[in-house]
Amino acid sequence: MDLIDTILIKQVEENKTPSVQYVIFDKDRVIHRFQSGYADIKKQKKTTENTTYNAFSITKTFTALSILQLAEKKKLDIEQPIKKYLPEFPYSSEITIRQLMSHSAGIPNPIPLSWIHLAEEHNSFDRNAFFSKIFIKNSKTKSKPNEKYAYSNLGYVLLGQLIEKTSGLSYEDYVRENILNPLNIKQTELDFTITNRYQHAKGYHKKYSLSNLILGLLIDKSKYINTTEGRWNPFKDNYVNGVSYGGLIGTSNALVKYIQELLKPNCKLIKDDYKKMLFIENYTNNNKATGMCLSWFKGQLNGKQYYAHAGGGGGYYCEIRIYPDLGIGSVIMFNRTGMTDERFLDKIDKYIISEK
Repeated sequence: MDLIDTILIKQVEENKTPSVQYVIFDKDRVIHRFQSGYADIKKQKKTTENTTYNAFSITKTFTALSILQLAEKKKLDIEQPIKKYLPEFPYSSEITIRQLMSHSAGIPNPIPLSWIHLAEEHNSFDRNAFFSKIFIKNSKTKSKPNEKYAYSNLGYVLLGQLIEKTSGLSYEDYVRENILNPLNIKQTELDFTITNRYQHAKGYHKKYSLSNLILGLLIDKSKYINTTEGRWNPFKDNYVNGVSYGGLIGTSNALVKYIQELLKPNCKLIKDDYKKMLFIENYTNNNKATGMCLSWFKGQLNGKQYYAHAGGGGGYYCEIRIYPDLGIGSVIMFNRTGMTDERFLDKIDKYIISEK
């Protein structure tokens, strides 16, 4: 555990992140927890177990779980074309729900960092109107259904619309009622809005970096970035436009509760036969492994299989992971920008895996 803590302390001390939270656990207990650094540099406010971070694309795993819950209730069939349930679907009528979930539908993925709005704009923001224009601009698929793997945020926008159409609830209310509430996760722990500003970590971007120069090409920095704090530029509070691909905001503890439940047999959220579907790797039409299941990425560390998802964007980066053979999971959260799937957990989980 000392090696893990040393690595994470260096992340803060060497100004690679303002703060970090890490938890590794089994289905019943926390094996190790570490947290360090500042949720707010200017106010010198340290991160705590109650600090919330933007989870971004980790939300996709909640979207996929929601789809399978609806499949279990016989409200949809993931092998069917999505157009059967969502007539306004803007792409080929051959594309199935499963292909959207496994990022094999060929739907475009325009750069998403500019797809945010300020917290004060949230109540008036119309996501359906926003994405209607995006779909018009990106009206052609990049490949045939299940021809290859190609990550797409737009695909998960459409899955969110499918959840709303099929359940009769808003996406947010569906997730609250069918995932968060059954786990007794409060809105202050995990939700789609910043429920307690004092508990929320500011999102930061490194001031002296190449990515900071690129950032100006992607967003209006005068609108979204506040005054510099030390070596970091803080983002103003904002929300991702596509709630079903990146809208969750919460604590590391809430994500631990979520993954712990998925580790349990006969979990509260979904029956085992449907839960197993989440973790079956997709193969293309040419029988090529894609490394992608239904929203979960498949990987290996020290010979042990895992399923994972990262969430990255302006101001935050996080990862969640499940090691099914070991019966453990892990979560890491940073309040600094992350734009790629870094597989950061490989660097620290390996010490626990080697012990196991």
